[in-house]
Amino acid sequence: MGETKYLENQSAEATFILLGFSEYPKLQVPLFLLFLTIYTVSVVGNLGMILVIKINPKLHTPMYYFLRHLSFIDFCNSTIVTPKLLENLVVEDKSITFPECIIQFIFICIFVGAELYLLAVMAYDRFVAVCNPLNYTTAMSQKLCAMLVGASYSYATFCSVTLTSFLMRLSFRGRNIINNFVCEYSAIASVSYSDLHVPQKVTFAFSIINEVGTLIIILTSYAYIFITIMKMPSTGGRKKAFSTCASHLTAITIFHGTIFLLYCVPNSKNSWLIVKVGCVFYIVVIPMLNPLIYSLRNKVVKETVRKLFHIKLNNDKM
Repeated sequence: MGETKYLENQSAEATFILLGFSEYPKLQVPLFLLFLTIYTVSVVGNLGMILVIKINPKLHTPMYYFLRHLSFIDFCNSTIVTPKLLENLVVEDKSITFPECIIQFIFICIFVGAELYLLAVMAYDRFVAVCNPLNYTTAMSQKLCAMLVGASYSYATFCSVTLTSFLMRLSFRGRNIINNFVCEYSAIASVSYSDLHVPQKVTFAFSIINEVGTLIIILTSYAYIFITIMKMPSTGGRKKAFSTCASHLTAITIFHGTIFLLYCVPNSKNSWLIVKVGCVFYIVVIPMLNPLIYSLRNKVVKETVRKLFHIKLNNDKM
């Protein structure tokens, strides 16, 4: 009992050094400017998307309700990590305390998990819209949409709490060097003095369950969508149906491809460079890409943005 308490005290007092990209000293300034640009575009894009969806009644549909939450998740994801990444690129002290690291991990896990399931929910939404358009409004009621979003956040929180509880049982001492820019699970666990057999198995199991579970929903939905589209008599109808799904398919491919490479392929963790690049992609880059993917292909969103700029310019002239 006394030894366990001593190890807990040591872990609480431990600090982590986030190496980030310090092995490339000449790239620190270029990387800072690159990530600052990406973060700025991400914040403006996601907050802008939330605003556009809120002010335009035409966008008060289930699809855009989910998209608004996706933008919120992407904004939170990038904001949790990128400011610390930018700071570590310009300061010598790259340390982060154990509680700060755990808090960062908790929120990353929640929002990444929520995005994973929200993308699956959006695939189901597209399935109903394409395969059962006459009953779409009834089938995708406001209550059901709210329940689906709530379930995504709730299950992601459950996963986060479970994985965090395993991390909290690990023991850490003194200064621990993490070969990453973020408090990612495998990076934290790699500097622990505890036996990692059970935590690694649990992490792998959660990754496979979440990845396979969401992919089954997505692939099943799009299989029915594809069959329905191919049965459409007009070419114009097919193009329109494919167009409504193209943005979502692009977002799914990028996000799931990165997650699968990082957490569902065991050998991927042998290279910390792959882990770091993968983390950059799904935590920093994807939150920037999603609003661009959905806005550039959507006429209503682009028209709303143009009207906003037009009103702003007219107000400035007055």
